[in-house]
Amino acid sequence: MILGIGVLMVVVHSICFMALTQLEPGERSWIGAVYWTITTMSTLGYGDITFTSDAGRLFSLWVLLSGVVYMLVLLPFFVIQYVVTPWLDRRRAARTPRRVPPALRDHVLLVGSDAVTQTFAARAERSRVPAVVVLEDATLAGELHDQGRNVVVGPLDSAATYRSAGASRARMVVSTLSDTANTNVAFTVRQAAARVPIAVTASKPVSVDVLDLAGADHVLELGAVLGREMASRVLGSTGRFHTIGSFGTTIIAEAAARGSALVGLTLGEAVDLLRSRVRILAIMRKGRLRPMAPDVRITDGTVLVLAGLEADLAQWDEQFQCSEFSEDPVVILGGGRVGRSASRALSDEGVPNTIIEATPGRVENSYSVLEGTASYAVIEGDAADQRVLRRAGLEQASAVLVTPRDDDLNVYLTLFCKRLRPELQVVSRATYERNVATLYRAGADSVLSYATIGATDLWNHAGLSHRVLVAEGNELFLVPRPASLVRRSVRDDEVRRRTGCHIVAVLDEDGTLGYDTESIPSAPGQLLLLGDRHSEHRFRQLYLGRRKRRG
Repeated sequence: MILGIGVLMVVVHSICFMALTQLEPGERSWIGAVYWTITTMSTLGYGDITFTSDAGRLFSLWVLLSGVVYMLVLLPFFVIQYVVTPWLDRRRAARTPRRVPPALRDHVLLVGSDAVTQTFAARAERSRVPAVVVLEDATLAGELHDQGRNVVVGPLDSAATYRSAGASRARMVVSTLSDTANTNVAFTVRQAAARVPIAVTASKPVSVDVLDLAGADHVLELGAVLGREMASRVLGSTGRFHTIGSFGTTIIAEAAARGSALVGLTLGEAVDLLRSRVRILAIMRKGRLRPMAPDVRITDGTVLVLAGLEADLAQWDEQFQCSEFSEDPVVILGGGRVGRSASRALSDEGVPNTIIEATPGRVENSYSVLEGTASYAVIEGDAADQRVLRRAGLEQASAVLVTPRDDDLNVYLTLFCKRLRPELQVVSRATYERNVATLYRAGADSVLSYATIGATDLWNHAGLSHRVLVAEGNELFLVPRPASLVRRSVRDDEVRRRTGCHIVAVLDEDGTLGYDTESIPSAPGQLLLLGDRHSEHRFRQLYLGRRKRRG
């Protein structure tokens, strides 16, 4: 098109040139007209053909200016768009790997690039675990390759691609594409490697059986998991514990202090008050860890991270669960997979809840199997409309779950609900990790991200190291006991100041948590740490040095 414009300009200007030469002395040919037009447009201007009339000179200026625009704007655009860019893309595609080194093994293959796989790959990079991203798009693969990621390019429905990616030597293959694409990937990977574990995500419950038949070993219904996790943040809001993970027989749980006898006590007083062997690992407010000093005051907004056996935690409930505060009703903003899953979890616990959904009929169809059993209601309308929120019972609600996929909308809804009722408990969803801090600043009491929960589940399933997500950005994870920390206090402030990690417990070689251990012994074992990805990286650099890292 750009070349066509140039040819058209030359033709039109040549015709005008021939018309204007009728006013000038001498005769001009069509070849001379084209010659003059091109030399003038290109600003060469040899001067062998000139106009003497004012009209001719004005026309010469017009041809010159139009030529400058064409030569400096349109033509370079054409060259960059259709010559330089394709050439660069071909070069990038040519240097993007088509196979992994033959010596690479025990790596994780990540099929596709989304929020979950990006989070998994970043964690693998921090932990020095080899991860290879398999992509069909050579341009995207080149961009990731330039960022330092290990990538392999090839058709996702070709067994040769996975053979080139070393699927038979891999620790696990992870695919987070659509349900139909994941089915094809699982089938294809099985052709290349019959025994490699395959983990995939599923958007619909009906897809689970199909993906199992396709050869997937682990199917993660991420929307359902996220919804249940969000509901659990509400169910544990009156002193009762809710399980968030485990290390062997030791259960890791959270319990909000709100309404319990713990509010107003210092941490030291709370420990003295305990009648069970439950260990308080950490305390948090607004998703942030607080120092574990004995004089730290437990407030109504404090969340306690606990560890203990099932019987110990049951005894905790008997001692601290508050019956004066109700956990209902709950308003759920959004009737998608996450919102419906949260509603189902609340209904199973007998907690009345109301779903606000803008799309008519979306929730009813999904919940037909629960008719007559679930204690939920549906309000159709815009969740950002104050009148709709009032109809849903916001003024009487104990909590609001913000579940849409759009992070921008979730920030808006969180701010809106907090403005209407500042004391309201708000649990919000984040699709991307980068928006978690923003949601906390907007007023959310708890934030859970789609990417982090998915990456943590897949990470644990790969057997790389066991992790428990405590709050968004903060995880419990195990590391070998560094010799430099032997005989230090478990609550060592220097470690926290230098790295940001909290040493919360000591585990023996068999994984048994040392309930009464207050100093780090020299015997082999592990430390249970709590921190975010930055503090974990600093701890490994300072205390584990160059040893091989897994988790």
